[in-house]
Amino acid sequence: MKKIRVLNVDDSALMRQVLAALLAKDPEIEVIGAAPDPYVAREKIKALNPDVITLDVEMPRMDGITFLEKLMRGHPMPVIMVSSLTEAGCETTLRALELGAVDFITKPKIDLREGMEEVAQDLITKVKAAACANLKRQPPGERPKATIQTSQMPVRTGSQAMIKTTDTIIAIGSSTGGTEAVKEVLEVLPPNTPPILITQHMPERFTKTWADRMNTLCRISVKEAEDGDSVLPGHALVAPGGYHMVLERSGARYSVRINQDPPVNRHRPSVDVTFASVARYAGANAVGVILTGMGGDGAKEMLTMKQAGAFTIAQDEASCVVFGMPKEAIKAGGVDKVLPLHEIAGAILAHVSR
Repeated sequence: MKKIRVLNVDDSALMRQVLAALLAKDPEIEVIGAAPDPYVAREKIKALNPDVITLDVEMPRMDGITFLEKLMRGHPMPVIMVSSLTEAGCETTLRALELGAVDFITKPKIDLREGMEEVAQDLITKVKAAACANLKRQPPGERPKATIQTSQMPVRTGSQAMIKTTDTIIAIGSSTGGTEAVKEVLEVLPPNTPPILITQHMPERFTKTWADRMNTLCRISVKEAEDGDSVLPGHALVAPGGYHMVLERSGARYSVRINQDPPVNRHRPSVDVTFASVARYAGANAVGVILTGMGGDGAKEMLTMKQAGAFTIAQDEASCVVFGMPKEAIKAGGVDKVLPLHEIAGAILAHVSR
């Protein structure tokens, strides 16, 4: 079996050493080289032609973002960013994902060796997913843009309209490639869209930075969820990194609870946890959407949502970065429609307006 060939690009000799040691633990991965900066990396890419690159966000001579932008323009290839858990690091990493990085891992704040040991399996899994990532899909600027027709917009008036709108919940789950996929869905939705719950696999701090960023781009309000938040039309709540988010209902009022119960499918937040609560409390008055991501989180409980009467959508393979989660949901029988990314927002609104 052909091994996945990895090049590590980082200005820290210790970090290059640690990454190489961790990746060497998996027999399917081979670290073929390392580079202390993008200039050396450029020559090694030409000479070695790696399958995946790990790339430090902050480096001297040329920062990781500038290098990534040049790389994706001239020689697109799977890149895993190595980021710090700082506000600036979060912002920069989100920019890297916009530019085409497949995923990212975070550096520990204190003990590098011990901290990286804790994320070793995560790193290995992400490298393997990156090696299979769909880089042939069109670049962000060239992809068909999500559009909606006026007839698809949920136009209602009066008190009955509010009851109907608050009875509808849209639940979205995603992982690898999901930050950009969710953005493409949300940024075209009108302000009177029914409430949305989003579970994206992402560490703490990153979810707040991402939610705040989305809030500036969308006509609906987007925020990181807090325990007890009301679930309201025109608002999207993002599950905080490190916490599960579940829907609750008291009479006609929906709210969310945030908890640190054990990870499900190795994830916290878990899509399955959110979907299960939406199936329980919203039933047929829900729409479930599963987007790009590795693994099978969300598949089991999307079927539960469908069995409860919800309308369910999966992103198609051609527009996914990684077709893992949608594929598993389709295989489990929990999906009503499989659609390209740019058609999903319209399908959601067409359904809720009916």
